[in-house]
Amino acid sequence: VPGVKKLPNDDNGQAQPFVIVGDEAFGLHQNLLRPYPRKNLDIQKKVFNLRLSRARRYVECAFGILANKWRVFHTPLLVEPDFAEIIVKGACVLHNFVRRRDGINYEETFCCELDSIDTVFRGASSTQAKDVRDYYAKYFNSPEGKLEWQ
Repeated sequence: VPGVKKLPNDDNGQAQPFVIVGDEAFGLHQNLLRPYPRKNLDIQKKVFNLRLSRARRYVECAFGILANKWRVFHTPLLVEPDFAEIIVKGACVLHNFVRRRDGINYEETFCCELDSIDTVFRGASSTQAKDVRDYYAKYFNSPEGKLEWQ
């Protein structure tokens, strides 16, 4: 994961770590965002959960398209992370090549559901991980991070 960087339009804010979008199955870590628990949410936390959910759906859809085309993604990749990254990048290059050569096959672009995974042992979240999530939540609700449709 790359180092820290300021968020777009957040010139006066603190640099934040790059994050991976997760769901309730994962624990909260400095580089892994998960939604706030669903009870007693204020508007800032609801907006954060909505934005995180939307990002997660896009990722799942993109990966679903790759998995529909390339069978290698139908089972867990039992390789080192660096090699898994090469496999995913290679599939993206091949996907783009095939789309340019053959055009878009809209049946392949329908989002498919990915298999659910078991909950990962979470333990207690660090204060730093909570601070990162809170910063993103505040940013998503600020003029700098707000979206038109929000």
